[in-house]
Amino acid sequence: MSQLIISLHCGPDAHDSLQCMNRFVQAALKQNHTIKCIFLYQDAVLHANQHIQLSSDELQVSSIWEQLSSQGIALKLCVTAAEKRGINTQDTGVFTVAGLAEFAMEVCKVDKWVQFR
Repeated sequence: MSQLIISLHCGPDAHDSLQCMNRFVQAALKQNHTIKCIFLYQDAVLHANQHIQLSSDELQVSSIWEQLSSQGIALKLCVTAAEKRGINTQDTGVFTVAGLAEFAMEVCKVDKWVQFR
């Protein structure tokens, strides 16, 4: 099966994109594809903000990320984009900090790169 890398470019308020990405990942895993990592870029780094408070009737985005992490998928966020948006890169929860160069090297090692905007 194929090795995939996913990049997400939209913030936590873009529920449709996040849910679409999650459904794609779950379907790919069911078909025995490997998700090398999910890379958060641009406004997607805001998902790593540990101070977001959502009301109980909103999509709980943190539970989606926790589930993906528990499935063994590496969750990485762009350090430059995070710092530019005021994200504390020392406190990113289930996400690890990475640079664009690391992401580019990972893309070269997989079969497909899928973007969600």
